[in-house]
Amino acid sequence: MAAAEREDGLGRESIKERARLRLREFDVGDRFSHLPLPKASVLLPLMVREGKLHLLLTLRSMQLRRSPGQVCFPGGKSEAIDKDEIDTALREAKEEVGLQPEKVEVICRLVPGIDKMNHLVTPVVGFIEDTFQATPNPDEVSDVFVVPLEYFVKPLNYKTLPYKTSTGYLSRMHCFIYDDHEHKMSFKIWGLTAHFAVFLALVIFGKRPTFEVDYDLDDLISSSEKNFMNLYASIYKRKKSNL
Repeated sequence: MAAAEREDGLGRESIKERARLRLREFDVGDRFSHLPLPKASVLLPLMVREGKLHLLLTLRSMQLRRSPGQVCFPGGKSEAIDKDEIDTALREAKEEVGLQPEKVEVICRLVPGIDKMNHLVTPVVGFIEDTFQATPNPDEVSDVFVVPLEYFVKPLNYKTLPYKTSTGYLSRMHCFIYDDHEHKMSFKIWGLTAHFAVFLALVIFGKRPTFEVDYDLDDLISSSEKNFMNLYASIYKRKKSNL
């Protein structure tokens, strides 16, 4: 028994170490922090379960004014007490699902996204223990669940929604339906949440997904940054024209 547990622990550690090495190559640090947009952060909590990487997600409370009942990562707007984007993500995860900051091994910050309110949203990736028991804050979160990370490159139920941003920037929106047998329900994962999950899976697995993506997969780092800067430029141009 002890030998099997030790072997399991070693296997878990090697999965984590491979992921860490890949993620550190894509760490943007504070490179985009200076951009003049309101700031927000999300935590992308990774865990190893049954020999595979999984991602923890939340279902927003129906009482919330913005995006009630939608799937998202723990996160929210930056506050004056936050030192940086990592602080914001950890503080929000503690408030929303009871995840203590010291229980998160922060690995990196990935290329940010811009939400429909024009917040600059930074995804912070960190490992948590698979034994973590969420205590959702009912005012903000109605459910917490995990999805195998591989689902975001090899989904069973996927569609793409073409969409145009408020600035006329054309893109595609990923939409996944995930059947969670533990909760006996299906979750719809789309929008910026799906965008971050797909990018995380591409970074870690380094393989071509079963659907189309807007990246040059042979040069994922620079193509992801270029996509972001194009989106940012289109929003910034519109902000200036409105002044």
